[in-house]
Amino acid sequence: MGIFRNSRVIRFLLGGGVAALLNLVLISVLIEYLGFDTPWLRNVANVIAIEISLLFSFVIYRIWVWPGGGWSLRSLLLRQLPLYHMAAGLAVLLRSLVLFPLLDYLGVSYGVNTLAGVLLSASLNYMISDRLVFSSRESHRADLYPPEGLSPAVELTGSNHALQKAIQGEALTLSVLIPAYNEESCIESTLRAICDCLEDHAIDYEVLVVNDNSRDNTEIILKRLSLENSRIRYINNYYPNGFGFAVRCGLENFAGDAVTIVMADASDPPECIVEYYEKLKEGFDCAFGSRFVRGGKVYDYPAHKLVINRLANLFVQVLFGLKYNDTTNAFKAYRREVIEGISPLIAHHFNLTVEMPLKAVIRGYSSAVVPIRWYNRKTGISKLKIREMGSRYLFIVLYLFLEKLLSQGDYVKKDSFAMVYARRS
Repeated sequence: MGIFRNSRVIRFLLGGGVAALLNLVLISVLIEYLGFDTPWLRNVANVIAIEISLLFSFVIYRIWVWPGGGWSLRSLLLRQLPLYHMAAGLAVLLRSLVLFPLLDYLGVSYGVNTLAGVLLSASLNYMISDRLVFSSRESHRADLYPPEGLSPAVELTGSNHALQKAIQGEALTLSVLIPAYNEESCIESTLRAICDCLEDHAIDYEVLVVNDNSRDNTEIILKRLSLENSRIRYINNYYPNGFGFAVRCGLENFAGDAVTIVMADASDPPECIVEYYEKLKEGFDCAFGSRFVRGGKVYDYPAHKLVINRLANLFVQVLFGLKYNDTTNAFKAYRREVIEGISPLIAHHFNLTVEMPLKAVIRGYSSAVVPIRWYNRKTGISKLKIREMGSRYLFIVLYLFLEKLLSQGDYVKKDSFAMVYARRS
């Protein structure tokens, strides 16, 4: 029973459950026993029940979940209660007007859709309550961070274990892992650009391409390039076809001290690989990029995919309480010990791009975030099918949310680190 006494999240969920039960009882009493039984009166009963249950949950949270603050009438009426109503209203609007229609469009079942909506609403309500409603003005301001995508990335100050433990100039061998399926039109130019860039920066590297059972001339090109350049090697995916399977195959076979996952279509600039490498040399376990902070940029991003991308990343941010706003992008770098620490990986498809960074964060590995650029492919066909991936992404997100919520730190590193953001110079 220790988790119920010590976990603020569990107390928050229990308090919300009690308030929801009270809401059901109140509306039943008003309609069945007090005669609120016309269409107009039923709406009135609904409003009354919601307001009373909101006030009831506010008191529960104020006493049980976030105890210890002041009870001044001015603070309650002018700040805490209005902010609490705003949090609840925003959660309902986001769930009803954004999440539900989006998941419905992606073909997610109504049951899973409803569960996702409940989790999103509860997470958003918790974050706003924790950071704004039940914190004093003095205590919460220093902890708030600028909304990413609207403000520049921020560099955290103060002590940081990762930076303190960094070994300046530490030599690393970097493996560049590239999954490739029917990429004959661009794979050669992509590989040559990466090799030229890494050699210009005197980085010890290998390029490992996983041929995902391509049906065009991709393997022929890879065989020729591997003979020309000993740093390039390729293997054929021995798992079933799929992006996630191809990446997992590569992660089982890379030879370097660290690995970065790069797309075969040249959407990820080689210069950003160098920035990742420098962050790993500083001592960070992971290097994440964001296309949606100052210094980051996307070129020719399809509008509908951009909207879905930002909503999906917002959902992940809210659910996990992250500052990082580009979780779904595959282009990231990890030290070898991180790959070992987040294994086994279970995603089969593009949802692996979410599983890897979220597991790394949940399990306490340090990470640096740098602004990156992204270019839409000029040749070939995108392999990501949004309608097919909606439920798969949601599955991975909910699976990892349960690990974060219920594992009680069983998989977390003892010396977990903060996430640091760096500006592009």
